[in-house]
Amino acid sequence: MIQSEEDPPKEDNFSLERPKDLSPANESSLETYSPEEVNIASSDEYLHLQRRLILTTLILAALAAIISAIVFDIPTTTSLLVGSLSGVLYLRLLARSIGKLGNLSTKVSKFQLLVPVLLVLATSRLPQLELIPALLGFLLYKPAMIIQVILES
Repeated sequence: MIQSEEDPPKEDNFSLERPKDLSPANESSLETYSPEEVNIASSDEYLHLQRRLILTTLILAALAAIISAIVFDIPTTTSLLVGSLSGVLYLRLLARSIGKLGNLSTKVSKFQLLVPVLLVLATSRLPQLELIPALLGFLLYKPAMIIQVILES
């Protein structure tokens, strides 16, 4: 229901007029960003997130290796470390592939999927490596992502 100016609303002081302090000069002072500036800012933010994820994964890998060295034997710890380093490599390749989205590519590359395949092949060929600890080490990047989400919220 729209009221005329001669008959203003009785209960509330409601007006559809433009506020006096919002002049065209004040409107032009609002910051506008070009698409290039937004793209640079978002890519910088993505690089910081990527670094935090890799650092968190490395910290989790170090903690898991220390706990594994205390509780289990050396081959299990070595397998866990090899798996966690391959997880960091996988995360880095995936992040690089995602970073290229929109600029140079329209889909995510499948190249990073070679990392777990090579990890399984390495554990089957080398008697010093064990499969289960290597796969658990590889999957340490997932708790690192969960930790990052918790820290950001």
